[in-house]
Amino acid sequence: MAEGLCGKHHRNPASGIGGISMSDTLKHWQPSHSVSAKLQGRDGSEAIQWDVAEEAPVALVYNGHNHAVMLASPQDLTDFAYGFSFSEGIIDCAKDIKAIEIREKQQGIDLLITLTEAKLERFQVKAARRTLVGNSSCGLCGISSMESLFQDPAPVSEKPAELIYRDVIAAVASFQQQQPLKKLNKSVHGAAWLSAGGDVYMVREDVGRHNALDKLIGALVQHGFDPDGGSCLVSSRASYEMVSKAVRAKMPALIALSAPTAFAIRTAKAANLTLCNWSKDGLVVL
Repeated sequence: MAEGLCGKHHRNPASGIGGISMSDTLKHWQPSHSVSAKLQGRDGSEAIQWDVAEEAPVALVYNGHNHAVMLASPQDLTDFAYGFSFSEGIIDCAKDIKAIEIREKQQGIDLLITLTEAKLERFQVKAARRTLVGNSSCGLCGISSMESLFQDPAPVSEKPAELIYRDVIAAVASFQQQQPLKKLNKSVHGAAWLSAGGDVYMVREDVGRHNALDKLIGALVQHGFDPDGGSCLVSSRASYEMVSKAVRAKMPALIALSAPTAFAIRTAKAANLTLCNWSKDGLVVL
């Protein structure tokens, strides 16, 4: 995105790669499963089928070196590989990755990522500092030092983003209709990229809120989108790691459907990221 994505392009992702999702083909791991259950109520009980979200162990392996194991929804994993790598600072743009192979196992999924020689050297420095094992709600597992949390981030823009209330209303309504996995099981998060006019261009979903954002970032990274004037909409709260990912991707604004944390607000202000909370009372701009 912008300079961080190695070039600026203005293609509409909805026409180029699919506005909702571009899932990788997996034979065994599926993002949702139907299970048998018993529904109990005042008038008795009945047998039902219930759709539940999958939570798959996904290992990110760089040039043969295990770096992280995350619990994620087994879809859009190529996007996840690019987005995670970008958010972690392992790559700066799509061309820093030479190849990605998705390998299914009975106990999980391996993402075999081949970096360029230049980025492999950077990765080896990072790998020497930490090994990361994260659950679906963990965005900072294995961070190398407490001090790294408080480094001043580079500003994402010179002036605050301008958001129009009616555009955000329309975007939220459209966003909620473009989350097929959430419609099915009611238990996953979504992240969407919005145009300057509030149109929903792209949506990614995952059982983990930060994974959903990484998938969105990864899709954007692959197509070199310019974030200027756009914004990101997420279904979750705006926690520190969500803000830090948005800042790394140079997103001008982050709109969350749940409230932010105080740490997230401080981080957003330091980076000049416009942070918003969508509530029943309106749009809270921080």
